[in-house]
Amino acid sequence: MTQATVTTAAYPQVYVPKLAYQIAMPLPQTHLFEVKLTVSNWDGELLDVSMPVWTPGSYLVREYAKQVQDFVATSDKGRKLSVTKTAKNNWRILTSDSSKISISYRVFAYELTVRTNHLDATHGYFNPAALCFYIPGFEDCPIEIEIITPHPDWQVTTPLPEISPQTFLAADLDTLVDSPFEIGTQQIYEFTVLDKPHQLVVWGEGNLDPHSAIEDIKKIVEVEAKIFGGLPYERYIFLLHLSPAGGGGLEHKNCCSLLYPRFNFQGAEKHNRFMQLVAHEFFHLWNVKRIRPAALEKFDYDRENYTPSLWFSEGTTSYYDLLIPRRAGIYDEHEFLAELSKEITRFLTTPGRLVQPLSESSFDAWIKLYRPDANSSNSQMSYYLKGEMVTLLLDLLIRTRTQGAKSFDNVLVAMWEQFGKAEIGFTEIQLKQIMESIADLDLTEFYDRYIHGIEELPFNDYLNAFGIELHPVESNIPYLGINVKTEHGKEMIKSVAANSPAQLAGIDPGDELLAIDGFKITADKLADRLKLTQTGEEVNVTIFHGDRLMTVTIVLEAPQSQQYQLRSLEHSSDLQRQLFKNWVSI
Repeated sequence: MTQATVTTAAYPQVYVPKLAYQIAMPLPQTHLFEVKLTVSNWDGELLDVSMPVWTPGSYLVREYAKQVQDFVATSDKGRKLSVTKTAKNNWRILTSDSSKISISYRVFAYELTVRTNHLDATHGYFNPAALCFYIPGFEDCPIEIEIITPHPDWQVTTPLPEISPQTFLAADLDTLVDSPFEIGTQQIYEFTVLDKPHQLVVWGEGNLDPHSAIEDIKKIVEVEAKIFGGLPYERYIFLLHLSPAGGGGLEHKNCCSLLYPRFNFQGAEKHNRFMQLVAHEFFHLWNVKRIRPAALEKFDYDRENYTPSLWFSEGTTSYYDLLIPRRAGIYDEHEFLAELSKEITRFLTTPGRLVQPLSESSFDAWIKLYRPDANSSNSQMSYYLKGEMVTLLLDLLIRTRTQGAKSFDNVLVAMWEQFGKAEIGFTEIQLKQIMESIADLDLTEFYDRYIHGIEELPFNDYLNAFGIELHPVESNIPYLGINVKTEHGKEMIKSVAANSPAQLAGIDPGDELLAIDGFKITADKLADRLKLTQTGEEVNVTIFHGDRLMTVTIVLEAPQSQQYQLRSLEHSSDLQRQLFKNWVSI
């Protein structure tokens, strides 16, 4: 490696070091990765190493350093070096004039998510942000990663280029963090889209039909590539973990990590949900990984990176993960409207939409979205969900004003051309200006009402131009205002709606529901029991409030709609029908 000098506040006039990792897992059943970092060509009395506290794409400080143990530093002569911890994620090594320092440590890996590390007897998966240190001031240095597998039949999957057997090269820290590793006996399925190689890599067992899935994944890739005018990579990996429960995804520049329940692939609804996940993470290739807010143009791995524009990064992507499978022909227009109706229902039954503005939701992602509590639904609004709703309105607005000649696709293409190709971060003002130029409309009032404000979104004002109306589905269940789930044989109250009859009577999240009017009640029978009552009727609700047995009298209120449906207007014009066709057509 060619030596070069750099000047930083921490290390004035020093040579650029050479960084090489060796990552082993000799006893995978212990869930411990054994990591060795060798820093060569070091010229300094002190060496600071830090572990990221978060990973791009998941906006929460996750404190990855908490899983580090057995940290030891040695010189090139094998002498143990003095180490002092200077911060929660920073270790300072007294080098004793050694130019080559070896750092060894172990990381406990037993959290199966796309953001963390998981190691057991069947495989190893790691997100480098949660496993690897970096040297502050030298984030641009190339990094080698050698993987030592515990069994000869284990193989390595990663988007990084292989420079020798099981040794890979990351151009810099950002590239390393952006490159997850799957190590084991995973199934690898090769396919080609638009003359570029792709892989579907699957760990775990379930009822996935990989060949059927690949056919629909191909369609999604083609539809999204058409929007942006091609694919911005040379090869791509869909890395899928089949899990007992739970799900999610994390985007990377040349791959995505997907987590999905192992037996949730059969049946149209479950298949469609998986394809929406694929569409979402693949869409991030452009929106987030390359088109990203200025606050995320250069990642600070040591602390929160604040932006009010996550609603566009994630919410717009959520809107398109519904639209893309429709354009790909994976489901028809009726299924699309049904899926969109479910999303609108989720939005309109979240009380927090009238409390937290969308831009604030984006900014406060670090302390709120990933840490829900008993009052979250009353006080918070997901920037994913409301961002999806706002993008829907903006898409309909542009289509209406241009009589179908333009859509939100044009906003995305303009953002790609101006910011994404060069990976220049955009500001909130620049995003607004591009949307205004496409819509040929000043969006200040729209922003003030629906992005910075908390006014109700006027869905029908935008939908009617497409011959569609949103209707609440009438309910015959008097309103109590609690959400109950059965846990370990107990009926636990998980949330209580703000200003609901239950809250005003003193019922709290965490209370155990026992009976209504003296008769035992369960979560699955609550709605049926309430159907037997009337608005304004008093009911006696018995609970355990902590360890105290209580019965409170509650006056039930009028039923509230818990479901909304998109329906066609009885009479629509040719223009309305044409706009609708352009919107939902393949």
